[in-house]
Amino acid sequence: MPPVMGDVAPELAVSEWVQGMPTSLSKERDHVVLVEVFQVNCPGCFLYALPEAVNIYNRYRDEGVRVLGIATAFEDFDKNTLANLRALAEQGVVVGETKRALRQYGRSEGTLPFKIPFPLGMDVLTRIDGHVDDDKVMAFIRSQLPGFDSEGEDRRNDIIRRVRAYMLSKEYSAETFDTYGLQGTPSSILVDRKGILRDVAFGQTGTTENKVLTLLREN
Repeated sequence: MPPVMGDVAPELAVSEWVQGMPTSLSKERDHVVLVEVFQVNCPGCFLYALPEAVNIYNRYRDEGVRVLGIATAFEDFDKNTLANLRALAEQGVVVGETKRALRQYGRSEGTLPFKIPFPLGMDVLTRIDGHVDDDKVMAFIRSQLPGFDSEGEDRRNDIIRRVRAYMLSKEYSAETFDTYGLQGTPSSILVDRKGILRDVAFGQTGTTENKVLTLLREN
């Protein structure tokens, strides 16, 4: 099951930190933590979400805010790779749809037009071996369809079948993405000073900074 707001936030699953010192949510206690989950091949992540995260980092890093970037993959596994994340962190290299979108909007001709200053890590990816765990199927369904249990039996079985087929169609599962029941990228995770999960949001909401400020003002 996805984590419950108000419970201790699950630890992030990171296969490698490619930028910054290795860290964890438990190490960041006493800080407000914003985790920006993105894919390397995700135009919206680089046009909107990551610039907002950089702005929050620059404004509030001296006031007790930590920003962490976690690159994940739930599609385009040939582009959303650890190697491409390293190239992004070390040289500002962008790829695929991200590169095309930045060029289309006049932001770049092949490299990232801004520096990501906070730690960057890669989600733990596990190759799908033809078997999908029943618990993971049900956790995904309940994170996306809160009313699932009130559906008729035929409808529930059809949903389970479709979700299982979807999961089997993926090459990899991504642990942080799955643990938090994320719907896509960009997604943000907010954790308060006590390590309590306070918010999970999908897409560019424009409200992240206000949420961070609310947590900063709490005692």
